Amino acid sequence: MTSPARIALATPHPRYDALERALRAVHGLEVLRVRTPDELDVEALERFTPSHVFFPHWSSKIPANVFERFECIIFHMTDVPFGRGGSPLQNLVTRGIETTRLSALRCVAELDAGPVYLKRDLSTLGTAEEVFLRAARLMETMIVDIVMQRIQPAPQSGETTMFRRRVPADGNLLPATNLDVAHDLIRMLDGDGYPPAFLEVGSLRYEFTRASHRGGHLIADVRITSINAKESS
Repeated sequence: MTSPARIALATPHPRYDALERALRAVHGLEVLRVRTPDELDVEALERFTPSHVFFPHWSSKIPANVFERFECIIFHMTDVPFGRGGSPLQNLVTRGIETTRLSALRCVAELDAGPVYLKRDLSTLGTAEEVFLRAARLMETMIVDIVMQRIQPAPQSGETTMFRRRVPADGNLLPATNLDVAHDLIRMLDGDGYPPAFLEVGSLRYEFTRASHRGGHLIADVRITSINAKESS
């Protein structure tokens, strides 16, 4: 009897718990879940002996001794080599790109430069959380295909375009020139782990989520806090 394939799944985000369950229950894979950089340990991985280590959403640096020892696969939300670099979803939305490709590529020393296993079409419409959940469903079939079909990656081809990693200050709504821009800024930051779009007026900070475009206006949830720490205590 053939033993189940073993993989490691490295991501701290609860949104990928369903992915982990599906890989176990539906596809019969043995899965080692890694949630923190301390758990991404060569010795622990060697004891488990995974065929692949997948990184659905991993913000920390992957150590060289890990990606050199194991077949490490990251998921990047662009049609690489276009859009290498940080904040891919947000950079796509600000460029007005509504359809992208989710790329599964091997981790190498150069940022997002590794050979590609698979690409799948992905819509960037909706909130950031909706897009990430949509991507997670694609990852399920991509992981299974890579593992079961033993897909080998191919080098990237085409012109390289690098994205700049965005910072929290880029979420300021003040420069928004129209409702479409404001709506995109709110929705592309509306996801677990992202600082929301905001405005600061006087001593108050307004943070916006769950925006919907209603023709001539936007409707959104707003959270109001004090900028002054002493005032809010």
